[in-house]
Amino acid sequence: MSMGIIHSVIFSLTHEKGSSEEIQFLEEGKLKLSSIPCVNKFQVFRQVSQKNEYDFGFSMVFETQLDYEAYNVHPVHIDFVANRWDTEVKQFMEIDYKEI
Repeated sequence: MSMGIIHSVIFSLTHEKGSSEEIQFLEEGKLKLSSIPCVNKFQVFRQVSQKNEYDFGFSMVFETQLDYEAYNVHPVHIDFVANRWDTEVKQFMEIDYKEI
């Protein structure tokens, strides 16, 4: 059985590494985004490879394309992007994929 759609984003923040602002961003991201009903298996990662310049990752799973679309327009997601992501994320890369 397919896992659905895996939505991942890797990113770096404008905050100093290890700062309370950095921790608050990650905690609030997890709290708010995982509260959206169609979000499954929300995870927060610290990137450890020296092969890229990103610091963190968020990953979540959606059962269907409709769930993924609902997430993108959900008020909690829109608010987090507008009030935290757009002002505190320095760089990011997003990937959405499905199991073959």
